[in-house]
Amino acid sequence: MKDIKYLKLLSEQFPNIPAVSTEIINLKAILNLPKSTEHFLTDLHGEADAFKYMLKTASGMIEYKIDQIFRGELTDTEKRELATLIFYPKSKMKELEEKGPIPQAWYKEALDYLVQISKEVSSIYTRSKVRKALPAKFAYIIEELLHIKTGEKNKKDYKDQILTTIIEVGQAREFIISLSELIQTFAVDKLHIIGDIFDRGPAPDVIMGVLKAHHDVDIQWGNHDILWMGAARGQKAMIATALRITLRYGNLEFLEEGYGINMRPLARFAMNNYPEVKEQIFKPHLINKELDESESKIIAQMQKAIAIIQFKLEGQLIKRRPEFKMNEALYLEKIDYKKGKLNLKGKEYELTDKHFPTIDPQNPYQLSEWEAEIIEQLSYSFKNNDQLQEDIRFLYNNGSLYKKYNGNLLFHGCVPLKPNGDFSVVKIEGEEYSGQKLMNFFDDIVRRSYSIKEVESDFQDWLWYIWRGELSPLFGKDRMTTFLRYFTDEDDKALYRENKNPYYQAREKEEICQKILAEFGLDPKTGHIINGHTPVAEKKGESPIKGNGRLLVIDGGIAAAYHEKTGIGGYTLTYSDTRLRLTAHEPFISKKNALHKDSRDTISATEVLKFKKAQKIADTDIGEKLTKDIKYLMQLLKAYQDGVIREKYS
Repeated sequence: MKDIKYLKLLSEQFPNIPAVSTEIINLKAILNLPKSTEHFLTDLHGEADAFKYMLKTASGMIEYKIDQIFRGELTDTEKRELATLIFYPKSKMKELEEKGPIPQAWYKEALDYLVQISKEVSSIYTRSKVRKALPAKFAYIIEELLHIKTGEKNKKDYKDQILTTIIEVGQAREFIISLSELIQTFAVDKLHIIGDIFDRGPAPDVIMGVLKAHHDVDIQWGNHDILWMGAARGQKAMIATALRITLRYGNLEFLEEGYGINMRPLARFAMNNYPEVKEQIFKPHLINKELDESESKIIAQMQKAIAIIQFKLEGQLIKRRPEFKMNEALYLEKIDYKKGKLNLKGKEYELTDKHFPTIDPQNPYQLSEWEAEIIEQLSYSFKNNDQLQEDIRFLYNNGSLYKKYNGNLLFHGCVPLKPNGDFSVVKIEGEEYSGQKLMNFFDDIVRRSYSIKEVESDFQDWLWYIWRGELSPLFGKDRMTTFLRYFTDEDDKALYRENKNPYYQAREKEEICQKILAEFGLDPKTGHIINGHTPVAEKKGESPIKGNGRLLVIDGGIAAAYHEKTGIGGYTLTYSDTRLRLTAHEPFISKKNALHKDSRDTISATEVLKFKKAQKIADTDIGEKLTKDIKYLMQLLKAYQDGVIREKYS
């Protein structure tokens, strides 16, 4: 009875033998339910429409269920029609209504099919969990329908009458929408986002809205998420970088309308200082959209203006933090401004753009008075925008640098390694960090950066290092050559090469993957590392499965910017009670296209692992916790039985 103090606290929740006995029975029963499905996505990069579609379809899981339930009953075309109804119920019914009144027979058939699918996808959950997820307006009726057994003769007429009455009272449309949303919810229980929600695509704010509304999601931060987290905290170099990337992809609308960032002061400054800009260098990189000539020019001017501000602020930071060892990136002091040439390691490179009206060659990292005013205004906009701050707060509260979950290790980039496969060592204030200890250090830095109020704190400088430092587990390269790509045009590929951390070669070896799993306290024989960050060039034959199946790279290019490189529209991973399955997707074109496709959106599905025995809740992390809870509840039960703790009855 050494835990008597805890048991007395527990007795407040379960005050007597019947109460504690009921909970023990409930928890032991839950342990024997099938493990629910996990869904893994990464590198969303602002592609909200593609992301939402993958959620709606559960990466093919819903179509898989339809195949199972209606095999031999429906044709492939009918199955696709049913799947589309589940994914986009409002749009699908609107299309049907435009052709004329929808027959009652169609409604009844659709309702019947949706009820069957709802029963299947909800069957692995407790009644209590299902009940909590039901829409309030139809909760009682849906619950009744879900618990009528197939083939139960006594209730056949009862079920038919419910469906008929739903149609007669004009609620069929709303009921179909509710059931479709319910199927989407139950198809996947847990959502894992392995980083990089922000940058490149047009609507990361929309993705954040979806994530905040999701019933169970965790996030492993990516380098682009860290960039926006630092920007929202007021780190000025990160603000300038986030804006430059957004302008690079022509997403001015996202800045102004999505997060209400006032870009007019920067626009005025850019037009005044860069009236003529080389558009071949700064022209926005547009994907699936067009801009008129004047809009394209102003975005190019703004992009150059904020890029110069970024390089100045980064130079200040590098000089302020010599321990970051990034002097190689001090490009502005290596320019001969009279000749218009860059001097690197004894070699001269002709600059493609020699117009630097705001740079003082004697003090190249000093912001002009107007530039300083601009970055202060932008910093104020970032720090005081309610929507942005709410989204970033969600990232801090629901995110981490890495996560151990159900025997798998989830992180965005890498665990920094040396060429020989040993863990890289970072020495900080006399203490050495490597492996899991290094990851924990950076995770702590991110969390403390949010709690520290000073704008230019050490923690926020470290955030910038996590964004682009050589031994950052989220960057994983020796340098960033953005300046060189803007201002030089050489055939020498070595000039622009950003060498990846040795991790990216070493992860091909099973023993290295096992070493990393063991470092994080996971079983090296059964665990998996799940990565993002580096798009897999499938069209060149690269496999997302590394280390003899111990590591899975699920960055297949959801972002449209990567489709040409990867040849597909992204990878996703699902982990059910019976299998671990990697799915390759076609590029998402549009909602309209999805509505009218008569075939699946997945290119292929690879069964990474099929379990010999279906997994139960008892085999999961939740099961481990429930087992501990049962242990204490059993102790409480004995304490009641022995009279050590008195029962209470109201």
